[in-house]
Amino acid sequence: MLNNIGLPGLLLIAVVVLVLFGRGKISSLMGEVGKGITAFKKGVSDGTKELEEDAAQTAKDVTPETDKDKA
Repeated sequence: MLNNIGLPGLLLIAVVVLVLFGRGKISSLMGEVGKGITAFKKGVSDGTKELEEDAAQTAKDVTPETDKDKA
């Protein structure tokens, strides 16, 4: 259904949205979207760091002991 909108269709949609909401409202909305994307990226980064720290803490040394290590 949306496969064949094309550039003229997208321009028409953009003009209609601009007329309905106004430039100020769209500008503030895009600012909020940008803040949301930034917060999402920060959350993903923090979660990844936390998982890596947990994995490092639970990792065990599995090298076998030799006779020299026992003495």
